[in-house]
Amino acid sequence: MNRFRTLFVVLAFSTTFLSCSSDGDGPLAPDTETPTPDPVPDPDPDTILEVDAIPPSTQRQGDPSTGYQYLVSGEYMSSGVPYNAYIAANGESSDNLLGRTGDNAVIVYDYTTATASNGTRVVSPNCMACHADFLNDELIIGLGNHSSDYTSNRANTIATASSVIALIYGEDSKEWEAYDQFRKGILAIGPKTMTETRGANPADKITQVLISHRDKNTLEWSDDPLVEVGDEVIPTDVPAWWLLKKKNALFYTGLGRKDFCKSFIGSSLLTMTEIEKAQEVDEKMPDMLAYIYSLEPPPYPYDIDTGLSAQGKVIFGDNCVKCHGTYGEDESYPNLLVALNTIGTDPELSLHYTAPSEINDYFIDWFNNGWFGSYSEPLEVLAEGGYVAPPLDGIWATAPYFHNGSVPTLAEVLNSSERPTYWRRSFDSKDYDTQNLGWKYTIENQKTDKNTYDTTQKGYGNGGHTFADHLTEAERTALLEYLKTL
Repeated sequence: MNRFRTLFVVLAFSTTFLSCSSDGDGPLAPDTETPTPDPVPDPDPDTILEVDAIPPSTQRQGDPSTGYQYLVSGEYMSSGVPYNAYIAANGESSDNLLGRTGDNAVIVYDYTTATASNGTRVVSPNCMACHADFLNDELIIGLGNHSSDYTSNRANTIATASSVIALIYGEDSKEWEAYDQFRKGILAIGPKTMTETRGANPADKITQVLISHRDKNTLEWSDDPLVEVGDEVIPTDVPAWWLLKKKNALFYTGLGRKDFCKSFIGSSLLTMTEIEKAQEVDEKMPDMLAYIYSLEPPPYPYDIDTGLSAQGKVIFGDNCVKCHGTYGEDESYPNLLVALNTIGTDPELSLHYTAPSEINDYFIDWFNNGWFGSYSEPLEVLAEGGYVAPPLDGIWATAPYFHNGSVPTLAEVLNSSERPTYWRRSFDSKDYDTQNLGWKYTIENQKTDKNTYDTTQKGYGNGGHTFADHLTEAERTALLEYLKTL
């Protein structure tokens, strides 16, 4: 038992280890040094230079209830920490926030038990490590996780944990065999996916590192990377899953085209030990997609001034509809990919995909011409540049804002002059700002620790999207009131 207590210290299970590539988590991010274009300081709201609207793709159909059960209890991860070691180290959780049964009933919500191919029960992180979070102390499935901490090198933790597991079970044991691929995956991504700030997500880079270790056709793992991956990490913010039903492409950059289901399998690349697991998971993903399509945003839980909201709806119609669509009985959503020199937001995430380079070519080829682009219904990666103007359903709940989470409230989205350069929030899910719609925060003069968001760092900029700057303060207040209703 003492050995298991030591395991508790070194495993640090509160740190998430993967990102489920479903939406907002890009499948590739080559490390290239590309000149950054100067954003338009004050884009003309009447001149939107967008790429042609992204066309729809036929998606596979499934059953939402089956998809929910697979999401919360399905065995899409195939390697992990031995179950008995996990329980001995962490104890049994009494929360059971998901109402799960069996072994999963005593596992925290963002981990799932599975049976490895050799019959060993293991515990691994699941999709909700990135796609669920708390708001006002309530767990909301489909809300992007904006509080996870990727600022440390998780390889350091897993290396120590591996020594303990080897000591307990032996490296020739079935338990070690069932744990080994999980260990290899964490050792690979740990030093390459550290963010500068808590809450920022390195999903693009996690996937990039994982596919650099896997053959594009067989998905077989290589201990040595098949292509060199740099250290630079460009962060993303995890968007809400309930927006996906309106989208014709995945990810902020619109990269993911054709079969959305194939993209979801990206989460399994961390622990996958054989290609048969990918084929098995692929058959389950239409149900997962059907469940995601069934999600609705949480309604705004505080008071709404209906008269002021009605005024805001008119202002929204005059200023926001062209990119973000309409809401209510006659909903519409244009699926526009807006050019960088129009939107003006931090360009680094988009530039990572469009910069001509050998590394970029490798990753696009990996998806389009390997297993992901040929098995069953294919996924297609298409890098056109720019950012998709997202639907705004439930936008009140999805702070912080922009594709990199650089703006703490909607009030600052609508008024670029008020955006803080250095800001800090408590990461308390009850610390919601009902006036400005977002997280309460404090302004700092410089970066002090991992809880400070520093917008001067590469990829963390908060500029652009100045389309509401011309509005009066009263008009912005009315617009905020309307946004509560979406």
